[in-house]
Amino acid sequence: MSVSIEPARTRRRSTVSVTPVRTWRQRREFFHFPWKLYENDPNWVPPLRGENWGLIGYGRHPFYEAAEAQTFLAYRGGEVVGRVSAILNHAHNREFPSDPLGFFGFFEAIDDQDVADELLGAVRDWFAQRDIHVLRGPANPSLTYEFGVLIEGHDTPPTFMLSHTPLYYDRLIENFGFRKSQDMLAYTGHVSQMPELDGRLGQIADQVAERYDVQIRSMDRANFRSEVEMFLQMYNASMVLTWGFVPISPSEVRHIGASLRFLIDPDLALAATVEGKPAGVILCLPDFNPRIKRIDGRLFPFGFLRMLHRKRDIKRVRVLAINVLPEFQRLGVGLVLMRSLVPRAANLGLEEAEFSWVLESNEMARLGLEKGGAKHTKTWRMYDYRPGEGER
Repeated sequence: MSVSIEPARTRRRSTVSVTPVRTWRQRREFFHFPWKLYENDPNWVPPLRGENWGLIGYGRHPFYEAAEAQTFLAYRGGEVVGRVSAILNHAHNREFPSDPLGFFGFFEAIDDQDVADELLGAVRDWFAQRDIHVLRGPANPSLTYEFGVLIEGHDTPPTFMLSHTPLYYDRLIENFGFRKSQDMLAYTGHVSQMPELDGRLGQIADQVAERYDVQIRSMDRANFRSEVEMFLQMYNASMVLTWGFVPISPSEVRHIGASLRFLIDPDLALAATVEGKPAGVILCLPDFNPRIKRIDGRLFPFGFLRMLHRKRDIKRVRVLAINVLPEFQRLGVGLVLMRSLVPRAANLGLEEAEFSWVLESNEMARLGLEKGGAKHTKTWRMYDYRPGEGER
C-alpha cells in the first residue's frame, strides 16, 4: 500500500482538529469531500473517480512506486471541513538532491484560516519528522497530473485534466507562509483566428520545413499504444530543462499511455522529424470535461460509453503539449507542428483550442501564442514554503 500510516495523533487549535487518515471510512470522507465543497460551484468538474482514487494513493498507481504519502482530514464538530496530503516524491528528490522538497496536494478546505493552518501545519510537521523543511504545492500528486491553485479564470470551467479551485485558496496558503514559486498560464484561440494564424505562420513554417527537411505525420492508428508511449517518451526528453520537471517513469508512461489510448484523436497527435530523426510532437485532447461532469466522474458501468461516444462532436480541444527535443528547439520545428495542426483542426470542425499549461517564465512560448492571437484566459499558481519566510 502506497499511503503510509502515522501513529494516532491529533493536532488541535481552537475548534479544528486534524488527524491522519487511517480507516476505510476516513478514506471515503477524504475522497468525497470535494463534492460537498463544490456543490454550488457550476464551474467545478469532478475527477474521474477510479483514476483519482489511485492518484491519492488509496489504490494501485505507478506514481507511488517512487513516492509515499500521508493524507489528513480536518474536522470541526465531527464534520469534515478540509483535507490535504503530504507527498514525499523520492523521484523528485533524487533528481534534485541539493534541494529536497516535500509536496502537499489534494488540498481542499472551507474558507477558514484555522482550517488551512492546521492542515498545512500537519504537512509541515510530517515532513519535519523526515528532516525535510522546504515545501511545494499543491501537486495532485505531481506536476505530471493536476496541480496549482487557480488564480485567474474562475468564471469558466477547466478543460480536461486541469484544476479548478476557489479564489480564497491563494489567501489561505499565503497567510500560512507559502510564497509564489511559479505561475502556469492558459491561452485560448478561436477558429475564426485560423486564416490569420495560417497567414502569419505559413511562409515561415514552409521555409523552416524546407531548410531542415521537417516532415510531419499523424499518429499511427495501427500501433496506437506504442505511439502514445513514444509521444510520452518524447515529452520526457524535451522537458529536461523545464522548471520542476521530473521524468515520468517507464511504468507511469505505460499507465498514462493505456489511459489515453481511447481519448486521443490520431489526427490531433502529430510527430515531426528533422532529416529523418525524431524531433518533436504536438498532442491535443478533446475537452471531455462537460461529459465527465454529466456522468459525475463515474466511468462504470456505462459512463465511459457516454464519455467517448462520438468524440468528434466535441468542438473544443486542449493542446496538451508542444514538445521539441532540445537540439531542435531553435530551428522552428514547433512552428511547423503548429502550422500543420491548423488544417487538421479545420477539417474536424473544431471551434476552440486551449494551450495549457505554459510556464510564466517561458517567454518564447508566451510571445509566440500572443503573436498568434491567442488570449491569456487562466492562471494557476504553485507555492513554496521556506521556514522563517512569513510562517505562522
